[in-house]
Amino acid sequence: MDVVISKRLLWVGGAVYPLHNIARVYTFMLHPRRGEAVRRFLKRTALTLIVAMAFTFFTGIAAFGSQSDLSGLLTFIWMGAIGALIWFLIDMIMVLSAKSHFVLAVESNGQSTALVTAPNPATLHQLVQSVAHAIEHPDTELQVRVERLMIGSPNNYYFGDTVNMYGGQGNVGMAA
Repeated sequence: MDVVISKRLLWVGGAVYPLHNIARVYTFMLHPRRGEAVRRFLKRTALTLIVAMAFTFFTGIAAFGSQSDLSGLLTFIWMGAIGALIWFLIDMIMVLSAKSHFVLAVESNGQSTALVTAPNPATLHQLVQSVAHAIEHPDTELQVRVERLMIGSPNNYYFGDTVNMYGGQGNVGMAA
């Protein structure tokens, strides 16, 4: 994939960002949210088992006073629960086995963010300086080959610091 600066535009693959709308360009290490994936798996597993046991209990109560055989329903409930647990396990393993990536992020004044990676972190640091130079000097032209960053779900990664500000006075630093 190419990153191209031309005629006051930054092209990242097929996406275009006007240079005057770029709010921030920076590099960072993009880490998977492994701890959250384990917690999410444990919560989902507990909830699935509680629901399956509750259905088993109520099915047993319903079958106690009647002549009907509800074993097919119980089999369906537990097969569904086992299927869900397998899905949750696969989802957790995908996050736990995901690699960290050194990336360059381009944030616009809106909500859009472009992420690219390269085999050499120095290339990304140089690209940050090149984009900053192009913002100050709109006649700059540049073309750099980078790698496409393919991640399963952006929700499974930390995208740097999160800063929440409330009010307009006394804001200092960031909370971890």
